[in-house]
Amino acid sequence: MATMNALILVDLQNDFVPGGALAVPDGDAVVPVANRVQSRFDLVVATQDWHPPDHGSFATNHEGKRPGDVVDLNGLQQILWPVHCVQNTPGAELLSGLDTRRIARVFTKGTDTGIDSYSAFFDNDHRKATGLGDELKDRGVSRIYVMGLATDYCVKFTALDARSLGFETFLIDDGCRGVGLKPGDIEAAIEEMKSSGVMLVKSEKAGL
Repeated sequence: MATMNALILVDLQNDFVPGGALAVPDGDAVVPVANRVQSRFDLVVATQDWHPPDHGSFATNHEGKRPGDVVDLNGLQQILWPVHCVQNTPGAELLSGLDTRRIARVFTKGTDTGIDSYSAFFDNDHRKATGLGDELKDRGVSRIYVMGLATDYCVKFTALDARSLGFETFLIDDGCRGVGLKPGDIEAAIEEMKSSGVMLVKSEKAGL
């Protein structure tokens, strides 16, 4: 029986590219990669940060706090971010240059004000699932390729959760860009993924 492979496009949204509220350096460079590789996959899904305006990860919702500060949010350490990807705003929309014709479904995350959700599969405390894991298993997917924004947050946690759920998992290395809040964050994220069994692959080999 042939291996079913899936591509997860993580948070390819306006607020995460240069000019957006939480711009990832060079983030728009991943769009051509996403468009190039989609045709090689049995299933393509995307994720979308989809925050309510009063989300607990926004620095403006904590008096006297600034982006980059860390607070306790319902028992979890939470890095505070600029307001970004608010539901039904242009910043939350998928990038206009992204070819969406093969995207079977978009999974929203970060919709609960009280907890952030970096991973495509679960919130940050694994209290709730997005439904993506069940959908992939229902469709018979066993191999997952992950790419998008940002390497050291949503991409990393998506890949780690994919491994924990038993999927063979690949990171499309040149299809990701990182935030890099601190020097070494992006490199450390890649090492953490590799040590959990995530394999790195260049886009020209992805899905083949």
